[in-house]
Amino acid sequence: MKTEAASRAAGRVVPRASTGFEYTFPAIRGVQAGREFYASMCPLRLIPKIFLFDEDDLSAELRAQRVLNKGRLPALARYILDNPDDYVFSALTASVDGDMIFESQGGEGVAHRTGQLRIPMDARFLINDGQHRRAAIELALKENPDLGDETIAVVFFCDAGLARSQQMFADLNRHAVRPARSIGVLYDHRDPNAQIARALTEHSAVFKGFVEMEKSTLSARSRKMFTLSALYYGNQALLQGLELNQDEATSLARAFWEAADRLLPEWEQVRSRQLSAQEMRRDFIHSHGIALHALGRVANTILRETTSAAKWNKRIAPLKDVNWSRANADWEGRAIVGGRVSKSHQNVTLTVNYLRQHLGLPLSPEEQRVEDAYLRGDA
Repeated sequence: MKTEAASRAAGRVVPRASTGFEYTFPAIRGVQAGREFYASMCPLRLIPKIFLFDEDDLSAELRAQRVLNKGRLPALARYILDNPDDYVFSALTASVDGDMIFESQGGEGVAHRTGQLRIPMDARFLINDGQHRRAAIELALKENPDLGDETIAVVFFCDAGLARSQQMFADLNRHAVRPARSIGVLYDHRDPNAQIARALTEHSAVFKGFVEMEKSTLSARSRKMFTLSALYYGNQALLQGLELNQDEATSLARAFWEAADRLLPEWEQVRSRQLSAQEMRRDFIHSHGIALHALGRVANTILRETTSAAKWNKRIAPLKDVNWSRANADWEGRAIVGGRVSKSHQNVTLTVNYLRQHLGLPLSPEEQRVEDAYLRGDA
């Protein structure tokens, strides 16, 4: 295998003896950078059988793609299995180390570009983009073989050697930009927490008109108080482990944030234009994502004990005494690092600890460990 990889590294296509058997795909022929490529559809049942990963035991310079992250696979497979009627997977991109023969339908125009692509069964199919989708499909098929008759788009390129395959991987990922988390929440109609966050932006006086729906960071001049992603994670922490239906969870989240609003006067001052959103972000930390997340986690501890509004409102009342000003030296190292609000897991935990202490709540063992490290100066 390493000998073959060495040949690919030198840019040579490794010859293969034909078995006389071949795959036939309906395809459309195209041209990019003077090279022909072919777009086709492939049944899912064939994906694990014909599309291979690059050699896992080779060093990075002799591979044409990243090492498979197996931790991602269960979630991807579950996405297919849980959404059999509306899952969406984008096309795989593969290089074919073998002869590809395209037989067009003849004629002119579109007919000349459509036809059948014949590839020997002993050809080697190397995925340039989509190895995690391929592995997730394999996992999903084991649980639901009926998915095998469904199809996924595949784009075939001729394998021109390792250097070309590596360049294809680099080019395919060079300009890939993960969308902002906020717009992902805005457009996600499956995730219950996303639905709750959107409902609050529409119906809660605390958030209506003051949430940035697309971006996950607020510009210095933004008039918004929160980002949708910050509200999402705050709700996620707030409702974690509570056995509530969708309506109950939405009502509880709305009730909590409106109760918190009464304890955080600066929020209302922004809505009444006594204070600008820019001034609040500059001078306070409680419109930042770390504060919403920490408030949600602390309140979740109380809500696990009681969802009685009268009882939990009384338990969170001491939040009115918290000094949220950036000038408060207590925040340095907890929520603020080097003059900037930090959203790291450790800083969220330290902020949670600070609020727990104000509310007289005990720390979990992990929170105590982080707190001890902070007090020793190790954090």
